[in-house]
Amino acid sequence: MIDPRLRGRVAVLTDSDNALGVGAAIARGLARHDVRLLLVRPPGGDEHVASALRADGAVVHSLPVDLAAPECAARIFDEAEAHVGPVQILVHNAALRVPDTFGEPVRGAVRVGVEGLDAHYAVNTRAPALLMAEFHRRHVARRDDWGRVIALSTDSADVAPGEVSHGAGHSALESLTRSAAVEFGPAGITCNIVAAGPVRTGWVSLERQRRLAEGSPLGRVAHPDDIADVAVFLASHQARWLTGQTLYAGGGRRMR
Repeated sequence: MIDPRLRGRVAVLTDSDNALGVGAAIARGLARHDVRLLLVRPPGGDEHVASALRADGAVVHSLPVDLAAPECAARIFDEAEAHVGPVQILVHNAALRVPDTFGEPVRGAVRVGVEGLDAHYAVNTRAPALLMAEFHRRHVARRDDWGRVIALSTDSADVAPGEVSHGAGHSALESLTRSAAVEFGPAGITCNIVAAGPVRTGWVSLERQRRLAEGSPLGRVAHPDDIADVAVFLASHQARWLTGQTLYAGGGRRMR
């Protein structure tokens, strides 16, 4: 029997309020291994995922936070330490996604501009950078020797026509995570990226799912649990020798 050695660990997970989403699936996956959770949700976001996990016996605290606020990191970790314990696993799943383009906007997209670029940067790049920095600072201060950082990205981060700001923000997130892998390694923290392909989270129409499935050797788009299982693996003892890596979780849609 494989033991992931996660029992009693404490995790912060951003963006898990969509019950059909990847964040909720990761929360459920970690809870099954008795990980104590702080779930960060947008202000006004629903708490039903946290409530359902508590009903199943998990230790879960839910916190509404605007990740675009520069002071969000300290507040999140203070809240975690007060309610679930010192954080050893940081999963950044939150992402702003507003289609934008350099050219003439079509199909609901907007033209690339200052407001959109700044909004994407604040949530998709700055927030995880500040969370990683705060995570590392507290980890070192308490002389811990085990930690995990897991960043959720997209398999189209390197080139994203029609979603220029979203792709650029995730490309930067991937770079930040690789740099953290080098700098956090001496403290026993691994840092990895899950680059997800299309996922059935309620936003993809059946017709588009059929078209996207044609690009996968496995012949379908992902279920949230497909991505969550990769994230839980990266948190586990079995992934102890992986750091600075990007795992493409897209059913073979992208290979290299």
